[in-house]
Amino acid sequence: MIDLFQLAWRHLLHHRGRTLVLVLCLTVALVLPWITRTLANLWQDGLLARAEATPLVIGAAGSRFDLVLHVLNFQTDPPGTFAQAEREAVVQSGHARVIPLHVRFRARGWPVVGTTLDYFEFRNLEVAQGRGLIRLGDCVVGAEAARVLGLQPGDFLRTDRTGVFDLAGGQPLELRVNGVLGGNGSADDRAVFVDLHTAWVIEGIGHGHDDVGQVDGETGEGGDGSGGVVLERGPGHVVAGPALRTHQRITDDNIGSFHFHGDPSGYPLTALIALPPDERSTTLLLGRYAAGDSRHQAQQPPQVAAELIGMVARMKHWFDLQQGLLALVAGLLAGLVFWLSVRLRRGELRTMAHLGCARGTIVIMLAMELALLAALALAAAWAVNRLVAGLAADWVRALAG
Repeated sequence: MIDLFQLAWRHLLHHRGRTLVLVLCLTVALVLPWITRTLANLWQDGLLARAEATPLVIGAAGSRFDLVLHVLNFQTDPPGTFAQAEREAVVQSGHARVIPLHVRFRARGWPVVGTTLDYFEFRNLEVAQGRGLIRLGDCVVGAEAARVLGLQPGDFLRTDRTGVFDLAGGQPLELRVNGVLGGNGSADDRAVFVDLHTAWVIEGIGHGHDDVGQVDGETGEGGDGSGGVVLERGPGHVVAGPALRTHQRITDDNIGSFHFHGDPSGYPLTALIALPPDERSTTLLLGRYAAGDSRHQAQQPPQVAAELIGMVARMKHWFDLQQGLLALVAGLLAGLVFWLSVRLRRGELRTMAHLGCARGTIVIMLAMELALLAALALAAAWAVNRLVAGLAADWVRALAG
């Protein structure tokens, strides 16, 4: 039997080109459904783990999937914004501890997450380099975002402009990178975290500018010393014009000039993470939003994630069928090539029979060749699957949340 194995192996080595074609065909047939299943399992595991660690989310009325995915991975737009008064109402109800989120802007393509220090404790995030959020204008960057952007503590990161015609708010702000977070294989690695007030500065609700009381020149709109900075002066008041320069980087020298306009209870948020202390509080909060509040919604991420995974699983059946057909075609192609190679070896096999080799022995040798081809293809498919899973694991988990 060992001699037959060596003979089969030598034959495969001698015909390297044909062996390579057969192994590639079988590898493709095996690796595509294998990789798909592996990545799908990683995505499901990441989504469920993140969802199960987030007991309850509250947001504007709309798609429950958008709200939950917005909280879990920061990539999905929220159903809408709502006033901070809702955060205060939940806190006053005493049913949950609340972590606010404001995720509407990006910095060089990465989501800017406005939140409080409670979020870092909730997600077990630790600063690996530098320090955490200290003052207005600071940011801490996720491990993956810092690696891709090449950021270190002390650098500056400019937020993206929301739109060419968005002149009222969303002006770019240069954030000071105060720290870099340690990686945890989640969406937090691919985000830029700022304080809520910094997010509201980016929103345009807060800003800092030169002291209009110190601006020289006459009032007017252009053509004077002030260049239209001051529109009106009067006893005890100064009216500034649109030419007044606002600061786009917060420093020790100008931080005192930053201020906010309007009622803080009306400042926008995109979501709340609610942390009820017990099941009773969870039920009361869910009942509160199910009882007729048409402007807000409360969702339990584990249930919504399970529903989403169920929908994806149903769609995955069709992909499995497609990949099964592809595997069948690849297997038939490999079988055809192997059969043709046997046909070409008729003279060789006839000579073996004349030398006294039994027909059953010849069949066993051919079966060993086929088994070796399958083993090589299986090993190659396993190696490719492990390689892809290793390279894409963090990305898939971050995509899931």
